[in-house]
Amino acid sequence: MNSSRLVILGVAVVAAIGAGYVARNMLVAPPPQVIVEKAPEQPAIKLTDVLVLKQDVPMGSIVGDALGWQSWPSDTVDDKFVTRDSDANALEELKAAVARVPLYAGEPLRRAKLIGEGQSFMSSILPHGMRAVATQIAADTSAGGFILPNDYVDVIMTRRSGATTSGDGFVTETILKNIRVLAIDQAIQEDEEGRKVRVGDTATLEVTPEQAEVLTVAQQMADRLTLALRPVVDANEPVESAGEYLVSGNGRRGTVRMIRSGEVSEVGAR
Repeated sequence: MNSSRLVILGVAVVAAIGAGYVARNMLVAPPPQVIVEKAPEQPAIKLTDVLVLKQDVPMGSIVGDALGWQSWPSDTVDDKFVTRDSDANALEELKAAVARVPLYAGEPLRRAKLIGEGQSFMSSILPHGMRAVATQIAADTSAGGFILPNDYVDVIMTRRSGATTSGDGFVTETILKNIRVLAIDQAIQEDEEGRKVRVGDTATLEVTPEQAEVLTVAQQMADRLTLALRPVVDANEPVESAGEYLVSGNGRRGTVRMIRSGEVSEVGAR
C-alpha cells in the first residue's frame, strides 16, 4: 500500500472519530443551570407587634401572664390596639390590671377593657347614672341559686297585711322589673367548667337612684324579697319600677291606707 492511500485512510479514521465524539456530545443533555436568588431582607408584608391575649381572662380577674406580643399585618392594626411601637413597656405595666369584661385568647388587648391597679372594680363597670345596691337573698328566694351575674330579674316583695277584706294575710307585689344582677356575693362571673353553682347570700343589683330608694325601703318593710329570673330575650326591654309609692307614701293605686293601733295597712284590690 502506497503512502498516499495510508494518508487518506488516516484522515478518514480521524474524521470518523471526530464525528462520533460530536454525535455523543449532542445526545447528552446539558446540566441544569442553578440560579440562586438573594432572599429579601424584609417580609413582603409590613408587620407590627400587637399585645394579644394568650389565654382567657375572666371578668374581674388580674391579667397577669396572659399577655404576649404577636406580629400582625400593619394595615389591620386598629388605633386602639396596644403596640410595641407605641408602648414598649405595656407588657410589664398591664400585668396588674383587672379585666373589666371577659377577655378571650387570641384577641388584641384594648385598654378600655381593663381597670387600672388600685381602682375599684364595681364602680368601674357601673354605667353612668346607675347605682349598685346589695340585697340579702337565699336559695329559695333566688331561683334555687341559678341567678348569676349579668342575669336580669324582677324584685318581688312579700309582706304581712294587717287588715284586708279577708282578714290577716300577705301582700305580694313586683316592685322592680328587668333589673340587672351585677354580682352574687364575690362571684362576678358564671362558672364555665360546669361546676356546681355556689349559692350566695347577697345579690348586688344595678338600679337608678330612684330605684335604689325603693329597694332600700322595701328591705325595711318586707318579710321577704324574692328575685325572679327573666329570660335573656327580655334584657332589651325597658327597666320598670312599680314601687315608687313605697318612697312617696301615697300607697298603691286602688288601695286605701289604714292606721290601726299605730300599724299602717292597705285595704282594697291589688
